Amino acid sequence: MKEIKIEIKRTQELTAEQMLEILNERIKVFVVEQQCPYQEVDHKDSVAEHVILTKNGQMAAYSRIVPHDDPNFISFGRVLVVKEYRRQHLAVALIEAVLKEIERINPKKPIQIAAQSYLQDFYQSFGFRPVSEVYLEDGISHIDLVLNAR
Repeated sequence: MKEIKIEIKRTQELTAEQMLEILNERIKVFVVEQQCPYQEVDHKDSVAEHVILTKNGQMAAYSRIVPHDDPNFISFGRVLVVKEYRRQHLAVALIEAVLKEIERINPKKPIQIAAQSYLQDFYQSFGFRPVSEVYLEDGISHIDLVLNAR
């Protein structure tokens, strides 16, 4: 098995093929698998930094770093592991890469995310703390979590 490769690119740096692959996987996970019809592609995609983990030359995991609606924070989301690569601890490697990139580009801002509530313990293992009650977003339980700037 080849090692995991991490690529970080702004939207403008992605090839059309890469962007289509990202959007295809996001729709598979967030719209089809989770049976959640919503506007998956949004205005934040145009200003995102895309963190892509590849394994054996294939996209295995993905997230995007985006500005938060509150300018005092930075955020990330659309965290996914491609179905064939699940249960290989790639989510941990992905979040570590995301946090390292945020530390590089904006070390002074705390990170606020809206995570699916079942992932609260996972994100708390990275130091995130809850700052909201569980709420429904597009019919799925979410919770807001914050990681203070380091």
